[in-house]
Amino acid sequence: MRTAFVIIAALSLAAISTSAQDAPAFHHGADSHAFNMPGQDWAKQRADKSPRRQEWVSVNSGGRTVKAFLVYPEVKVKAMSIVVIHEVMGLTDWVRSLADQLAEAGYIAIAPDLLSGLGPKGGGTADFADRSAIGQAIAALPTEQIAADLNSVADYVSKLPTANGNVAVAGFCYGGSQAFRFATVRPNLVAAFVFYGSGPDKKEDVARINAPVYGFYGGADERVNATIPRTQALMKGVGKKFDPVVYEGAGHGFMRAGEDPANLNEANKWARNEAWERWKDILKKL
Repeated sequence: MRTAFVIIAALSLAAISTSAQDAPAFHHGADSHAFNMPGQDWAKQRADKSPRRQEWVSVNSGGRTVKAFLVYPEVKVKAMSIVVIHEVMGLTDWVRSLADQLAEAGYIAIAPDLLSGLGPKGGGTADFADRSAIGQAIAALPTEQIAADLNSVADYVSKLPTANGNVAVAGFCYGGSQAFRFATVRPNLVAAFVFYGSGPDKKEDVARINAPVYGFYGGADERVNATIPRTQALMKGVGKKFDPVVYEGAGHGFMRAGEDPANLNEANKWARNEAWERWKDILKKL
């Protein structure tokens, strides 16, 4: 998390057919489609100096093209894939950094930009002028489009030559709620990891969930935490696994805030470290 020169390289890759989609050229920190959120320079620097292979890929989703940030682990075996759903701030440098950390732990991580093609210039998150505009655009996303985009991304990553076919989903804040909902429409997920996001509120929706759902919540996040008891009751009522853990003292967004050098809440840092270790332990058992 110290200032580092960004290494920019572009190497031509052979086209690989995966679901009739072509893998794009390799990029490392170049042509970023992420939003340069103020105060996230530390995350950008971490992602940019990573030694792991990173790509911006284009995924066909019906008539849409979804841009996604893809990072490969440095392992000798085929790896499980994790679809990372961004916060309400869109695809930021912190999301890139988080995806890279998952790859460092041994997993293929892919973070789709759900605002792909919806920016002022026809781009995605990076085209928006500020956080407010991003939030408004995300709030207007059709539920069916979100599900279709996530399914297309999950299909894409599961068929990569280096993937073992198993796909999990993880999301943060807005993305946490979307991760929970994605589990209701994709029956073959191996797990869903919900970070401070609410669950579906209909019994018929949770009844479709096949994957275990693991929740991560900040103790000071009263708004989201108020939804946990109902989610627990709904999941238990249809025999589904929901395992929530509340990290006392931590606030909403502690996974990001706990890494931020400017963070003054020690509970956020503690919660981030505890949640990260729990997450990795669960992943190893899948």
